[in-house]
Amino acid sequence: MSRTTTTPMGRVAALGRAELTLFVRSKAMIVAAVFIPLVLPFSVRSVVEDMDLEENGLSVGMVLLPGAVGFSLLFAVYSSLVSVFVGRREELVLKRLRTGEVRDVEILTGAALPAVTVGLVQSLVLAVGCTALLDLPAPKALHLAVIGLLLGLVMCAALAAVTSAFTRTVENAQVTALPLVMVSMIGSGIAVPLELLPDRVASILELLPLSPVITLVRGGWTGDLSAYEALGAVMTALAWTALGVFAVRRWFRWEPRH
Repeated sequence: MSRTTTTPMGRVAALGRAELTLFVRSKAMIVAAVFIPLVLPFSVRSVVEDMDLEENGLSVGMVLLPGAVGFSLLFAVYSSLVSVFVGRREELVLKRLRTGEVRDVEILTGAALPAVTVGLVQSLVLAVGCTALLDLPAPKALHLAVIGLLLGLVMCAALAAVTSAFTRTVENAQVTALPLVMVSMIGSGIAVPLELLPDRVASILELLPLSPVITLVRGGWTGDLSAYEALGAVMTALAWTALGVFAVRRWFRWEPRH
């Protein structure tokens, strides 16, 4: 192994390149991770246009843009990584890697790197596209959107690793990932803004994993998120991320399930 790959960054980069090669070869993975998140936001536009948005200070663009980022996190990062982790585990790749000098966190980071990169680039493209096509103004608090996106990427990668621990085969990956995907699409403000729901219901749904991410991304564009609300969203996202990391350390499986 060359000197460049004996450092932590070098080892992660090498694993990421290998994983990227496998990703590009999988047509099903490309469709699920790349094309579905690009199509879904605009497929629900007609539904969003029928909502009473103006009364809550929202517009179609302010709903679709954070929703587009949410779709990217759910499909390009979370769902695809569940399949990746399960597939590498069942193929004994993870077990073999652990016999070398690569650390556990490096193995997981390297495996997640391509999907996280796709999710990041895709979210940026969607944000620019939605801003241009839907005639949105420039973000008024861009730092909030950036923080929300970065937290979402890390959180979804951690939750994918947790979900893989309870997934027996790659074929079952879409099934085990479905509960979080559906709950997030319905209750995290991706398809239906929490501002349109009763306050008591919204206060509960704000605690879902992806809700703070959507709140921060939308607040980054509208600029109407108070410091208290922004801090609450960040703390909720950090709590889910920490919980995910703890669960990975406790339950992640490195060898095939029998």
